[in-house]
Amino acid sequence: MDGTRERLLAAAKTEFLERGYRSASLRRISSAAGVTTGAIYGCFGGKAELFEALVGEAYTTFIDNFNAAQENFRRLPPERQPDYVGVSSRDYIDWAVVYMLAHRDEFRLILQCSDGTRYNRLIDEMVEIETKATDDFLAVLDGMSHEHGNISPMLEHIMVSSMFTGFMEIVLHDMSCTEALEYTTQLREFFTAGWLKIMGL
Repeated sequence: MDGTRERLLAAAKTEFLERGYRSASLRRISSAAGVTTGAIYGCFGGKAELFEALVGEAYTTFIDNFNAAQENFRRLPPERQPDYVGVSSRDYIDWAVVYMLAHRDEFRLILQCSDGTRYNRLIDEMVEIETKATDDFLAVLDGMSHEHGNISPMLEHIMVSSMFTGFMEIVLHDMSCTEALEYTTQLREFFTAGWLKIMGL
């Protein structure tokens, strides 16, 4: 190959970061890459596929690892799960910080530039996964006849959404890895303490 694909990806990253997906121009991208717009369709199929080529792998890896962390917790014996609240999330969050900052541009595209694509639901998707996991854990506590506070669906949604929105600030504020690990540790400890309190653990 003559490097056309690589030049298009580099030009597309710049265009999407500067203008966002909706306002990005295939004409500007192809011009910056020194090719015709036909090359974009030949290499990628279109604008959506070009954006996916930039962020798809990072998005999928991130969500797959999040699902795996939830599944590992779910597989613990019920009597051990209360002791691991906050432990499994710590391991995932530490991994996620390093991964996100190693793919900083990809997550800037996902978080700030993906309106109009299927990738603009990262936080929503994580909230859905975490809410399901929380409901499953509450069912475990009920099965153990453990009394916990009344956790309304609205409170649950707001707490989970706030946690992940706060987590994404590591990219939006361009933190170093050291800063991000310290920040997310404090954030996780804050939310874990709240959950433990209202769950009576």
